[in-house]
Amino acid sequence: MGRRHAHSRNRRGSSVVEISLLLPWICFLFVGAFDWGFYAHALISVESAARVASVYGAGTASGQVSQSEACTLVLDELKIVANVQGLASCTGTLSATQPVILTVTCPAPTSSLDSLNYVQVAVEYQTVNLIPIPGILPGITTLYRVAAMPMKGNHTCTVVS
Repeated sequence: MGRRHAHSRNRRGSSVVEISLLLPWICFLFVGAFDWGFYAHALISVESAARVASVYGAGTASGQVSQSEACTLVLDELKIVANVQGLASCTGTLSATQPVILTVTCPAPTSSLDSLNYVQVAVEYQTVNLIPIPGILPGITTLYRVAAMPMKGNHTCTVVS
């Protein structure tokens, strides 16, 4: 009877030792999942912003794509992403104060078979500084997405400011 009681006393602290050994890994996994969630949300928002601006550009009746109107649409689409609140323009170079860059182009058809005129929109976004995990997740990353849509009708695409 005494042996069984001594054996259960020795096993009582094993769960505390196990959780103390696993706690750093659990925290590491939580931080990694948290960061990946922010990056995934930002990536989806940047893709959506590029698509919205290219659909706008392709649907213009005159073929003239307004850079400022496309910028407004992109910023409206990115307003739920960190560090874009209150941003007024999409030009300049990427920085903490200018995290969004928009480029609207009208590439020429590449071959005689491809005679469609189209608008191409590129959105570049710099994320906020999250918790870096060396070798896996950087603290700040730049997301770059391009969307292209054919112009409505036979319009020739031109970009205006």
